[in-house]
Amino acid sequence: MSGLVSHRIQINDTTLRDGEQAPGVVFTLPEKLAIARELALAGVDEIEAGAPAMGEEEIEAIGAIAREIRGPRVTAWCRLSESDVDAALRAGVRHVNISAPMSRLQMRVKLKADPGEVAARATRVIGYAREKGLEVALGGEDSSRADLRDIALIAGAARKLGAFRFRFADTLGLLDPFATYEYIRQLREATDLPIEFHGHNDLGLATANTLAAIRAGASAASVTVLGLGERAGNAPLEEIAVALPRTADARSGIDLTRLERLAGLVAQAARESIPRAKPIVGADIFTHESGIHVAGLLSDVRTYQGIDPATLGRQHKVVIGKHSGLAAIKAVCGAAGLDIEGQVAAAVLARVKAIAKRTKSLVPEARVRQLAREESARREHFDKI
Repeated sequence: MSGLVSHRIQINDTTLRDGEQAPGVVFTLPEKLAIARELALAGVDEIEAGAPAMGEEEIEAIGAIAREIRGPRVTAWCRLSESDVDAALRAGVRHVNISAPMSRLQMRVKLKADPGEVAARATRVIGYAREKGLEVALGGEDSSRADLRDIALIAGAARKLGAFRFRFADTLGLLDPFATYEYIRQLREATDLPIEFHGHNDLGLATANTLAAIRAGASAASVTVLGLGERAGNAPLEEIAVALPRTADARSGIDLTRLERLAGLVAQAARESIPRAKPIVGADIFTHESGIHVAGLLSDVRTYQGIDPATLGRQHKVVIGKHSGLAAIKAVCGAAGLDIEGQVAAAVLARVKAIAKRTKSLVPEARVRQLAREESARREHFDKI
């Protein structure tokens, strides 16, 4: 990477729409409002608040978010139909993402149409939305299985009507970063519409694919908090925000210190637990047990630190267990004014390892210090004999 981070990427969050499509996830109106507020405070550029075609409760929720939230655009997701646009209008939004199938398979199954007919329908529906005063982004469902010539045809029709963006959706999560880069590079040559990448995580590549799309020229990333979404989920907001300057010479407007709180709020509303090793927001990502790692960190944190925890409003934590070494034992005891060396330290470490193996767990610092006092007293006793 060049180190010159000047390319500003739009972060468009769809936790309240695509995220809520995860099996069994239901957000109440108060939860949706709380999440939207926290997303705004975190600095997202756009909040996709829901799909108004779901009914009056959804329209009410989208409307409540649109009325309250200032800063991010609040958008509604619509199918390629005037009735969905009407529902979005009732919600009071000013921006809509109108989604159209891009692959011929989905065109045939969902609309019983060919590319020319889909382009004509997109012209009609987007034109209708524009006449009603809405700003329109075109969403390309199943773009990763589409012919780029079909995408260019439909995106071109949308562009003529004043659409402000095209969403390239890897709906089934089939791409790898190399293919993603090529798709977006070629699509940029075929259309001058700004491109947003929307990646699903079926192959565990949503983050990598999103970053590859940005390196290829996409100007926006569609994400969800924790990667929440249908099937294997989406690209996680927190991973993209932290990875952008490190891997794509790009930046976002996200306040990284708010990510942990945001993740906790969404996890609670979704009734999901955050894995302790979850990148960026997991409880253990700055926790160290290995003796080799701890010794290095105590000498120079850069030895085993790739991300400074302070940038996320967090800090390192050393824990004691089976894999601990003498440096960690001495540091834990030294913090309490217990200076141990030589045979005493070795004896404490041996007992710590035995406890950890027996209990299959970490050993609390208080217990380590108790062991240090016991071994120190034992050593003093032997020295007097």
